[in-house]
Amino acid sequence: MRLYLLALNPTDSVTEGFLPAAARLGLDVTVLTDQPEAHRATYPDVEILECDVRDFRAVITRVSTHHRPDAVFTNSDHLQTQAALAAAYFGLPRKDWRATLRCKDKAEMRRRLAAAGVDTVWSAELTAPAALDAPYPCVLKPREGVASEDVVLVDTAEELVARSKEILDRRRDAVLVVEEYLPGELYTLETLGDGHVRHVLGGFLTELSPPPYFVEERLTFVPAHPEPVVAQVLGQLDALGVGFGACHTEFVVQDGRARIIEVNYRAIGDQCDLLLARLLDLPLFEHILRTHLGEPLPADLGAKRDGAARLEYPCADRAGTLIDAPAVTELTVGGVHLTYRPMRELGERHELYHTNRDYLGVLRATGTDQPTVDRVTAEFLAARRWEIQP
Repeated sequence: MRLYLLALNPTDSVTEGFLPAAARLGLDVTVLTDQPEAHRATYPDVEILECDVRDFRAVITRVSTHHRPDAVFTNSDHLQTQAALAAAYFGLPRKDWRATLRCKDKAEMRRRLAAAGVDTVWSAELTAPAALDAPYPCVLKPREGVASEDVVLVDTAEELVARSKEILDRRRDAVLVVEEYLPGELYTLETLGDGHVRHVLGGFLTELSPPPYFVEERLTFVPAHPEPVVAQVLGQLDALGVGFGACHTEFVVQDGRARIIEVNYRAIGDQCDLLLARLLDLPLFEHILRTHLGEPLPADLGAKRDGAARLEYPCADRAGTLIDAPAVTELTVGGVHLTYRPMRELGERHELYHTNRDYLGVLRATGTDQPTVDRVTAEFLAARRWEIQP
């Protein structure tokens, strides 16, 4: 069976998750990408074809002139609609392209949720700097952005003009969204569905950097959110048409009311998906691929529910060159399994981005007792150093 996997840059989710899962399933994999050399350097034994994957027509042409497809899949935020349209063209199992578009386009998501009567958030779109009569403070972000890139809290109309000008100078073709700030602790809900059955895998409590930016610095696993909260989030996902494959939803809770921040219609990234697979003792990546092959999910995934976990992202706090940092580490301490992976090479110079591009590494910790996981994690980080030279 032939799996076409659409990708931009190489990611841990694909390299360590989906490609090994595809091999275990016995699939023939063809990666379509606009960055072929980067992928060939990362996994030279996989077939890589160059393609303008942002254009669904180019994807359809590349597939139709190669081998017959059994699945078209992507875990990229940017390529969900293209993959859905290509899969639809070939009559394959897929996400609804309208749902992928609603999730990717943050302004359309707000309109859809409001029209369905499940939640209304004040929002507006900007194509040029403007002073809006908005409910300040409000959040300014690219309409189709990811990873907290150019997401900022603004307090006044004057600041909105200045910040939007900065972003639009860098992103000349971008459309920005200004929306009401939704205060509260940030949570995630991780789901997996086949269009008929939907499983809730749990979620995370996400700790962010201080305002005005929204960099995710720490995530703690939440085995089960309160049932009324989960029901509200799932109701909003239903309104968006989300229910096939993996979905990563971010939300806050205000007075018992779940309010979605954004919906990423894919598996959670930044190695959280690798942690989930280990923590829940699930063939998570195989399950996701099987849905795109048309296989139904089992009524009971058999996920372990007694685990505790935490992820930490040591972040750069200044621009400069990384001259000292921990190496790859894998060990078990006090029953807690620790996996540390660098995310920036020694000798690399970077600016300060105020996004996850500031991550120096990621520490995944899993165990059975949250206080022990937290303590071991803190001790591991305290014993290491990251040094940046201006």
